[in-house]
Amino acid sequence: MTPLEYLKKTEKKRLGELFHFLTFPSVSAKSEHKKDMVACAQWLSGHLNKIGFKSKTCATGGHPVVYGEYFAGKDLPTVLYYGHYDVQPPEPLDLWKSSPFKPVIRSGYIWARGAADNKGQLFTHVKGLEAVIRSDGTLPINVKLLFEGEEEVQSEHLPTWISKNKKMLKSDIAVVSDTAMFGPTLPAVTFGLRGIAAVELYVYGPKADVHSGSFGGAIANPGNVLCQMVAKLHDKDGRVLIPGFYKGVRPVSAWERKQFKKLPYDKKKYLKNLGVPELHGEKGYSTFERCWSRPTCDVNGITSGYQGEGAKTIIPSYASCKITMRLVPNQDPNDICQKIARYFTKIAPKSVKVKVDQLGGAKAVVVPNEGPWLDAASRAIKVGFGKEPVFMKEGGSIPIVGDFKSILGVDTLLIGYCQNNDNIHSPNERFKLRDFERACKTGAALPFELAKVEA
Repeated sequence: MTPLEYLKKTEKKRLGELFHFLTFPSVSAKSEHKKDMVACAQWLSGHLNKIGFKSKTCATGGHPVVYGEYFAGKDLPTVLYYGHYDVQPPEPLDLWKSSPFKPVIRSGYIWARGAADNKGQLFTHVKGLEAVIRSDGTLPINVKLLFEGEEEVQSEHLPTWISKNKKMLKSDIAVVSDTAMFGPTLPAVTFGLRGIAAVELYVYGPKADVHSGSFGGAIANPGNVLCQMVAKLHDKDGRVLIPGFYKGVRPVSAWERKQFKKLPYDKKKYLKNLGVPELHGEKGYSTFERCWSRPTCDVNGITSGYQGEGAKTIIPSYASCKITMRLVPNQDPNDICQKIARYFTKIAPKSVKVKVDQLGGAKAVVVPNEGPWLDAASRAIKVGFGKEPVFMKEGGSIPIVGDFKSILGVDTLLIGYCQNNDNIHSPNERFKLRDFERACKTGAALPFELAKVEA
């Protein structure tokens, strides 16, 4: 029996196992789910042991890491597979068409929190590797599995844990499936991810909310001032006005532009899918270049004053907003956070006090876009999906990819299997059943292709 035949034979069983995995409410952001996190990690580790790996859960100071390994031979390549078993909070619950932690199949999709991000994608590799072990009795590569429980809360403890276990994690290449395909018919290899820097701006006015009739016109309104300050983040061409923001930022390369132009793009469909009337962004760049290769600055949320039903005539005592800046290579998160803090301090009027808190960040990542490892991944994807992958970048961030390079010295293959419209982080998250099956086939082909690369 071949690995692909094994996958076909065990299709129903595989789905049942995935569904059980998805029932754990492994929400890392909420302390009330701490026991669920432990239970999910223990189940995953136990499952790995059942299919032929030596696995254990490891304490991190936060939620546990699931580690597994399979030693097949001294002179074989060693591949580190990464994924995360934690998920985003499911709220707002009233928008779900089915219970987020009771997976169902509907209209050709698996619907559940974590179906695509990242339990479903993680599981395709586990099942692909299992198919090879069960069919051939062993693997053609050495495998190390690292599945964490804090990716959705910025992987606070993982870099330290990796640093302490460098010898155990030593590998030739890493594989991560936490990105997306370009489209339903176009599998993709991602060769770059933007970084991120996050801050929260506070604008303080009177010591308490005051009557707008009694004091309006005599003192500054923090809500008004915050909006005025935010309005000074961009010029009319969409360029960020923070001094020094673009220092070291390289132009989009000719090779990248060539790759992006190969990708199908329908502006009308793009607008319709998003429900917006027109595009907006930095002048002089295409949509893909703006989303993948240029830095940005965006307000994520604004808070000020009364927000309940009806009117309440006050001048609020403070206003705040959360801001994230997506970064490209040569931009340092700490440096960018300091620059925006200095900028806000400079442009704030004397009638208010301001404070800027740094919330975290990660550097941008660019992985090799050519070489034997990438060729091997492309061949495996062709087995699973029936066509060669395209090359793309993504605007989101996966900080662990940078940590693998800086701490372990290994590059990463970024192979995504879900779609950009699979409602990741939103209600009604889904993973197309066909994509899950094609990804499992790719997962079974990948070890053989990676084994062809000299360790």
